[in-house]
Amino acid sequence: MDPIGFAQHDHDTCIADGVSAAEQRCRDEGLQLTPVRRRVLELLLAEHRALGAYDILDVLREEGMGSQPPVAYRALDFLVTHGFAHRIEALNAFTACNTPNEAHVPAFLICRDCNSVLEAKTSLPPGALARTATATGFRIDRTVVEAQGLCPSCQDLPA
Repeated sequence: MDPIGFAQHDHDTCIADGVSAAEQRCRDEGLQLTPVRRRVLELLLAEHRALGAYDILDVLREEGMGSQPPVAYRALDFLVTHGFAHRIEALNAFTACNTPNEAHVPAFLICRDCNSVLEAKTSLPPGALARTATATGFRIDRTVVEAQGLCPSCQDLPA
């Protein structure tokens, strides 16, 4: 899936393509995409904005798929662990990964008004941060690049 930016588009295509890619990868790697995991991925793919675990849990509860927080957190943990979703640190929320079958260090552009999230590919020099960390004896477990601002739609709203 190519990033589509903040442009209007058909979310049904995003959902279908994202779920199809996840299903294929799960088959290839012997992973289980349970109905709850699949539904959580669909919710993340449909929004292109960060969703909190309790937002997801509300939908799951309404659909009869579980009402306890561990239901949502387990599904999110699976999706993040296997690269189908990302945790947006600044919002304590989650968004679907645009390129789940590629190793990458994304940068997240987060709208501070509507919480829409664009996953952009970075052009960070490979290993530059790792070399700096190694020189200081630090071991990086994960790198997160997030920028907050206003998406084009929110910029166009009257102040």
